[in-house]
Amino acid sequence: MARIGIMGGTFDPIHNGHLMVGRQALAEYGLDQVWYMPSGQPPHKMGRNISSAHDRCAMVSLAVSGEQGMSLSEFETSREGTTYTATTLKLLAEEYPSDTFSFIIGADSLYEIENWYHPEEILTGTEILVASREYGRFHRTLDGQIEYLKERFGARIRKLSCEEVDISSHEIRQAAAQGICIREWVPDAVAAYIEEHHLYQENRHE
Repeated sequence: MARIGIMGGTFDPIHNGHLMVGRQALAEYGLDQVWYMPSGQPPHKMGRNISSAHDRCAMVSLAVSGEQGMSLSEFETSREGTTYTATTLKLLAEEYPSDTFSFIIGADSLYEIENWYHPEEILTGTEILVASREYGRFHRTLDGQIEYLKERFGARIRKLSCEEVDISSHEIRQAAAQGICIREWVPDAVAAYIEEHHLYQENRHE
């Protein structure tokens, strides 16, 4: 029986902040593994031009290479159509019945999770590990949001003792499109992949 953390996201591209949160989840909550799971066709990015699943998986694979306990999972990209977190977590529980899963998210996602597809299934069926960061644009503190979700859904939510890195994949794509060096924010192997395959050069991404 393994305790596995699921880190989902578009990962276009994966960056150092994603890796930092995964390392903290492994260390703080005794997880055996963290699976970085690029989304297939994320519903909230329908109509946006995201990099191919092949490129996003390749970048994740490069980023986690040599990282103890971290690995790429193509569980979502191998499925056709729109991928929903609630469905993914249900399928994982069915396919790996002897393992337990925790879902690792950033604080911004915890504020927005009620707008996701069947949030009650996510919040009642899986432990949530959330990276600590306060967002002034929301009317609740992070602790307040955690308590609210616990009371409404009976959710199991625990904070990670690390803040999210103040850089987004969107900003990295913009920097790459402008020819700015991005090695400060992504592993060298990922930066080299982006350069070699000329990703983001046309500034096509939103």
